[in-house]
Amino acid sequence: MSLSVGIVGLPNVGKSTLFNALTKKSVAMENYPFCTIDPSVGVVAVPDGRLQTLASISGSEQILPAAVEFVDIAGLVKGASAGEGLGNKFLANIRETDMIVEVVRIFEDDDVHHVSGLVDPLADIEIINLELIFADLETVKKRLNGLEKDVKRGDKSAISEKLCLEKILVVLEVGKLANTVDLNAEEKKIVSGLHLLTMKPFLYVCNKKAGARNLDETDDDRWRDLTQYFEDTNMDYIVLDAGVEHELKDLDGDEKNEFRREYGSQDAGVDSLIRACYTRLGLMSYFTTGEKETRAWTVPIGSTGPEAGGAIHTDFVKKYIRAQVVTFDDLVECGSIKQAREEGKLRFEGKEYIVKDGDVIEFMHS
Repeated sequence: MSLSVGIVGLPNVGKSTLFNALTKKSVAMENYPFCTIDPSVGVVAVPDGRLQTLASISGSEQILPAAVEFVDIAGLVKGASAGEGLGNKFLANIRETDMIVEVVRIFEDDDVHHVSGLVDPLADIEIINLELIFADLETVKKRLNGLEKDVKRGDKSAISEKLCLEKILVVLEVGKLANTVDLNAEEKKIVSGLHLLTMKPFLYVCNKKAGARNLDETDDDRWRDLTQYFEDTNMDYIVLDAGVEHELKDLDGDEKNEFRREYGSQDAGVDSLIRACYTRLGLMSYFTTGEKETRAWTVPIGSTGPEAGGAIHTDFVKKYIRAQVVTFDDLVECGSIKQAREEGKLRFEGKEYIVKDGDVIEFMHS
């Protein structure tokens, strides 16, 4: 399945530096038919050490990881929702993504100008989110106006949509994101066609800088205000140094670890970001493995056997008969599919089976 994550932020917060660090992990696009050939798009492998283990067991010729598409969205300025700067391009590009990664700067450096003249990450978030909210307000109001005739003549679907949009409108008008509205599955389906910007999942990246004054390291009030906001809004965030990640992009193994120690950056950096996006989107991986290839397939958590098979080919959804399944841990313990079968670890599952993260599966279909 195609997964697209838009990276947004104000000027000089490290957005493009982060994108460049991510794209070092780009995968061979011919293996991923959903890829867009565009310099502002990078298709990035989801880090998963289990793939190499499975490939070793199967003697696979190649490894194909799960992938996420990151889009370096055109820069945002105040007034973007009204078309200021590259506002129209910004809004059009972000509307096409599945998720928003919002980069905010938490370092002070006299050599790197901040567009507002002051480093204040919470204020940056308010600027960006308000522009997205304004755009959604326009979309919702326009749709409500378009529903009036159908509502007046008693159309049930129009009435349901109107009630749903009015719930969202109330939240937007007080400056909150649409994704904070408690909607049931049917209501989410109703509004999905509007592609509201603030209905998307959000993940915040707090960008620090080696050698600069970082707010998270100095017990600064701005950092406390920021983390309080994340807590109050139940938003996920990670802290990384985009500059260090960019320097690390051409290094491997021990050399990379030594560089991290030198700069005091011991977190997993962009790997953490990629995995966090995968999790925030409610996704997991199952595997297929054999001599030709070992591959991770991306499916929503809670997918049934036929739904998971559809990631490989749409025919598997309707023509699914059963699946041969073994957990990753059991396969590693047994050392081979044959041994897993002999030890009773390999099982057959029907159409109702809920696939688990790390399942190794072979599908059988008509």
